[in-house]
Amino acid sequence: MRSIIRVLVNAFALWLTTIIVGGAGDHGFWIVPFAPDTWGHIGTLLLVALVFGLVNATLGRVLRAITGILYLVTLGLFGLIVNGALVWVIAWLSDLVGFGLHVDGFWWGVLGALVLSVLSGLMNALLGTRKERQA
Repeated sequence: MRSIIRVLVNAFALWLTTIIVGGAGDHGFWIVPFAPDTWGHIGTLLLVALVFGLVNATLGRVLRAITGILYLVTLGLFGLIVNGALVWVIAWLSDLVGFGLHVDGFWWGVLGALVLSVLSGLMNALLGTRKERQA
């Protein structure tokens, strides 16, 4: 149940990120829905949030393990670059299927990843989805 709530939170944070970073129109960081109606937009946000979670859980762990020393040297700031790269992977996968997340450039991806992580972290903290289960 917690995983479903986290995907919903990430989808909402992704929507807010597209508003904050992308603004109005197709520039910066935006979502291209698979259908022109409201449900198509919501479905696209949910699908991108799910794929982002899967990519972050698999490729993100590998990248963080490989670049662990850079995290230490930069006091964690290299995480912004890794998260920007993960956003680029999601945008590349979205481009293959023709809908989903689109990013104008690498630095837009880094900015979007920063805003997305802050928003989803705040919302997960407010909802308590980060707490581990106690046996």
